[in-house]
Amino acid sequence: MAADFTNTLVIGISSRALFDLEDENAIFHEKGVDEYRAFQYANENVVLEKGTAFHLVESLLNLNKFADSNERLVEVIIMSRNSPDTGLRILNSIKHYNLDITRAAFAGGKQLSPYLDAFQVDLFLTKDEKDVQAAIDSKSCAAAAIYGHPLRYESDKNTVRIAFDADAVIFSEDSELIYKTKGLAKFHENEKRMADKPLKEGPFGKLLKTLSKLQSKINIEDSPIRLAIVTARSGPAHERVIKTLREWGVYVDEAFFLGGMSKDQVLKAFNAHIFFDDQEVHLEKASKVVPSSRVPYPSDSKLRKV
Repeated sequence: MAADFTNTLVIGISSRALFDLEDENAIFHEKGVDEYRAFQYANENVVLEKGTAFHLVESLLNLNKFADSNERLVEVIIMSRNSPDTGLRILNSIKHYNLDITRAAFAGGKQLSPYLDAFQVDLFLTKDEKDVQAAIDSKSCAAAAIYGHPLRYESDKNTVRIAFDADAVIFSEDSELIYKTKGLAKFHENEKRMADKPLKEGPFGKLLKTLSKLQSKINIEDSPIRLAIVTARSGPAHERVIKTLREWGVYVDEAFFLGGMSKDQVLKAFNAHIFFDDQEVHLEKASKVVPSSRVPYPSDSKLRKV
């Protein structure tokens, strides 16, 4: 019987995002595929260390304990450019950590982005910039390039905590383009004038809506999902954000309108399992305290020319 993921959050996760494979990746690039294959064979039963997205995946899979017996709230699919034989070490490590992952795609060196629709992926996390860009350009799902694991990060074991930037992530890039080309005063003027007009959906808009539905589906008093917006916006530009979310029927637990303040300390206090932003200036600091990932602009984006 075909799997129905209509009401399931589907995460496509690359092996390098889930596990620490940086040494192995260096062998591949510096010594070639034969040396890499030999190394993976020799270490097939050596368990891989946890990668940047491990705690996020573990916490998301734990949400399935709140599901009815005949459904899954979250499905995670391991997606790797490894061949099936070199990928066995990855599967062995999944088994070691008792992660409830049963589906896998091993593309044998080819791009993974063409398979996102086939697996009905809602969010794709990887370290491969080309795969992320292809996913964003195709608009097949939310996609981001994940940074290295932050030092001294301790994840919340009981709650999934996901934080988003606003413009060019949850929402379209239209308002950010005004800010980048015309300045802060014109940006605020536009947002004040358009306060009652909902912002357009950005590359992560659909994912936020899916997470909000998942949050409401787990009908318990203390929700195991907390969603936050951490944005450089400030008053009066906050009003349009709040009214847009209301129009979308989306509930976020926390919102921080920082007006240009650094985001890292707020994210550290929120203790995010993952933070999504489009700008490296914010991610450079954020990635040192919480798992973070960059959402690239589409190839035809006007922001690329600014």
